[in-house]
Amino acid sequence: MAKRIRTRARKQSNVPTKLSKKLKLVKMSNVKFDDKLFTPMNTGNITDKLFSTEGGIFPGTNVIGIGDPGVGKSTVLLDILADVAATGKKCLFISGEMNQIDMFGYVKRYPKFGELDILFLGDYAEENPQLVIEQALKKGYDLVLMDSWAEINDTVKECCHITSGATEKWLLNLMTAHNKGGNRGKHYTTFLMIQQMTKGGNFVGSNKIKHMTTAMLEIKFDGYENSDQRYIEFSKNRRGPVGKRLYFSLKAADHVKYNSEKFAIDETARAQVEIEKEQLDADSAKFDDLFPMMMDTTETEKDNA
Repeated sequence: MAKRIRTRARKQSNVPTKLSKKLKLVKMSNVKFDDKLFTPMNTGNITDKLFSTEGGIFPGTNVIGIGDPGVGKSTVLLDILADVAATGKKCLFISGEMNQIDMFGYVKRYPKFGELDILFLGDYAEENPQLVIEQALKKGYDLVLMDSWAEINDTVKECCHITSGATEKWLLNLMTAHNKGGNRGKHYTTFLMIQQMTKGGNFVGSNKIKHMTTAMLEIKFDGYENSDQRYIEFSKNRRGPVGKRLYFSLKAADHVKYNSEKFAIDETARAQVEIEKEQLDADSAKFDDLFPMMMDTTETEKDNA
């Protein structure tokens, strides 16, 4: 037991006992930001209503996309990326899984994907992947899709002979720098990251990834596996709604078909529920105000008796 305690003490001795810099508290009324950070990028379709209350994807944010295997995570997020690119924004797809032949199959079905800038990590198998990614991002992009976080993380870890923790720290620091405009053109880069899930439905990766993300987008089958009923919804979103489902289909030849009509019907139903809830709360408040008066009247009658 004593030996175990001494070992634990040695490990804790590496923890800093003093701050490396002076503590500085922030008063937000004195802080100023570039207005560009509050002007969302638009897809031009119904997904804008999911990403934020204002409509669209905000610059300098990070979104994780997770979901069932084979549900269409890559297709949906590539569709969003291509739609944003069509508005004139600079967009990049970093593929850690697909090669050029795989991607060509996507482009044949979805021609608009062919207009995207794409970095195939597999094309640089003999190079340092950290340098490859850093050089690509240095050009400056508004929106970057990484497919997938886990695959890119593993590639860097194996090629650079570093730990998963070190790889994750490097990637998070790189993303944060570009969130803040650390590139040519000072683009406040937003990252869309496809992340893997375990068979048990658990998130792959540390909590650091979850905490630094603005939103978590879930793409799922509605019902049985491989069902044509699929939907996307945010389970976490600091800029917009959570729990709203947008159904989609992959049957269309050149785009992801979103069920805007069903979404509008659901929106109307949700609004009606809110109205009824507000009315119920108001009626409850009136009753609460009336109840003490009724009690006072009863007590007075007892005293008079």
